[in-house]
Order: sequence, then C-alpha cells, then structure tokens
Amino acid sequence: MLDQHAAGPRTPGSTTRGETVPTVPPAETAADAVDVSALLERGRTLATPVLRAAVDRLAPPMDTVSAYHFGWIDAEGNPAAGDGGKAVRPALAVLSAEVTGATPETGIPGAVAVELVHNFSLLHDDLMDGDEQRRHRDTVWKVHGPSQAILVGDALFALANEVLLELGTVEAGRATRRLTTATRALIDGQAQDISYEHRDRVSVEECLEMEGNKTGALLACASSIGAVLGGADDRTADVLEKYGYHLGLAFQAVDDLLGIWGDPESTGKQTWSDLRQRKKSLPVVAALAAGGPASERLGEILAADAKSSDFENFSEEEFAARAALIEEAGGREWTAEEARRQHTIAIEVLDAIDMPDRVRAQFTALADFVVVRKR
Repeated sequence: MLDQHAAGPRTPGSTTRGETVPTVPPAETAADAVDVSALLERGRTLATPVLRAAVDRLAPPMDTVSAYHFGWIDAEGNPAAGDGGKAVRPALAVLSAEVTGATPETGIPGAVAVELVHNFSLLHDDLMDGDEQRRHRDTVWKVHGPSQAILVGDALFALANEVLLELGTVEAGRATRRLTTATRALIDGQAQDISYEHRDRVSVEECLEMEGNKTGALLACASSIGAVLGGADDRTADVLEKYGYHLGLAFQAVDDLLGIWGDPESTGKQTWSDLRQRKKSLPVVAALAAGGPASERLGEILAADAKSSDFENFSEEEFAARAALIEEAGGREWTAEEARRQHTIAIEVLDAIDMPDRVRAQFTALADFVVVRKR
C-alpha cells in the first residue's frame, strides 16, 4: 500500500531559496499534445450515465436531493446543466484501467464509486464548514436542510460500495478494499481539519498529513482503482496510488491558494473563504512557520481572531489585511512551490512501472492541469 511519507515536507524559510523549482507544465513533452479537456470530458461522459443510474436507486427525497447536489436539477426540481466539477477523479479512474491494457470502460465502476465517495464528503464537509455556496449554487444543507445533507451523504457512500461489489469479481473486492481504506483516511483528514481550526498553531508536517488524508487518499484511489479492476498486481496499483497521493497534495496546495486568493467567479465561494473559516491551510501554516516580523504579526492577529466574538462581522479589508500578511511572510509562494514539488514527485514515481507511452503522457498532462489551474 501507499507510503504516505515518501517525500518529507520542506521547512518554510529554510530551503526554498536554494531549490530548483521546475516550471509547470514542462516544455516540449508528449504531455503537451494531450487534450486535457477531452480527457476530462471522456471520464465525465463515461461515468455520468452509471452515476445517475446509481443515484436513481435512492429513496425519495434523497434521489432528488442528490440530483440537486450533482447539478442535474435546480432547487425547484427543474432540469439543469449545472457545474459538476472538474471530473479529475473519474478521468484518472478510467485512464488507470488502460495501464493494464484494459478498455477505458473497465474503469467505469471505479470512476463512479470514487465520485460517489467524493460527493459524500462534499455534502458533509459543506455542512460542517458552514459553506453556503458550492459550484456557484446554494449547498444542499442550505436548500434542503442539514438532515438531508447527512442522509444523502451516507447514502452515496453506501452506493459506492454497491457499485463495486455487485460486479462480483475478485478484482472488485480488491478495489472495494482500497476504496474503503481511502475513505477512512479521508474522514481522518476532515477530523484533523476541524480540530486544527481550534488550535493557535499547526505544524507544516501536520498540515501536509491532514491534506494527504483529506485529498491525497481519494485521488490515490482514483489513480489506481481502474487498474485494479483491470487485473493489475498490487505493485502496479501501489505505484499508481503513490502518483495519485502526491498529485492530491499538489491539488490541495492549489486549492489552498484559491481558498484565500481565488476569484469567487471561478471558485464559486466567497472571497477569503478559508480565512473566514479560520482554516489552518498550507499558506497560513507556512507563513506562521517562516519567522520574521510579518509571521509574528500574523500569529498575533490570528490568536486574537480566535478569541473574537465579532469575527463573523469582519470587513473585507480586515480579511485582505490578513491575506497580505500571509503573502508577506512567504506563505503564498511557499505553497505554490510545494504544489510544483509534489507535481514533480507524482510524475517521477510513474517511472517505476511500464505503461503505454500514450497513457503515461495523459497521466502527466492531468498532473500539469492540476497545478496550473487558475488561481
């Protein structure tokens, strides 16, 4: 199984200046010729009919609540063409089946199962974090109430296991084991994330462990589950998991940047959304660990924020000032470099296994896409 500590974190303020940080995406590689949008659309197109059929199994009103969450209907139940997300996980699951020489369709049950687990986590996370917007729409708990958000999330997790186990094959059992292990890690990561909100300080190592659980584990599963369904041995699956784990760390680092400096028109969330929730995200943690006047001032302000009874009424200018201190202390640049570093590790681990050159280029192109998303 995955070695989640294969590449230790850098210490903010100590080694980044001397590192050679690769440019992303790399120049003149086979990945440059890959149409990533088509690759993402392939995963979405193959997975969506099976995903919708699975959701249709749910008892009312959970079926319509799920359909609203996925963007298939609006709050009144009318058909909608909502934003269903980037579809990176389905694309990875379908692509990983081709590592073994199997058809992309072999990975569809894995793609659907991973997507169901991912959305189970989103439904619960939105409620726990108090997020009112996702993908430019009101979240499920906001529209249908907290109880439905919890029930539908639970139902999606159960469906994920059904979709795999009903295949009735040895490979399906192996895939289910990896999915449930990844889900447990994901839940561990959410628990860590919540607990960190109530602490003055979190180390970079703790933050990366949390993000490896919360994001890396499921992307690791997505990157290997199609291959497992295609009959890959454990060594091949473990290498693909390692790729996905480090890709997940890069993905989350970029999301952390978007959580502070992202454009609400692109992210679908409020400005300074992670600061509003007191999240100890990677830019914040790196800035606090860097030392120096800006870091010390930031620590003082965040400690005062934790005790403030008026925090929810802070102005845009107050959040902007905190973001400026994080950037001045180096948290923004450190996180961007960490995203690039994790991207490089993800690509390099693929050298340990054989696969068609076309498939390798597509894995690389997906990794490039994750790191250069607009932020």
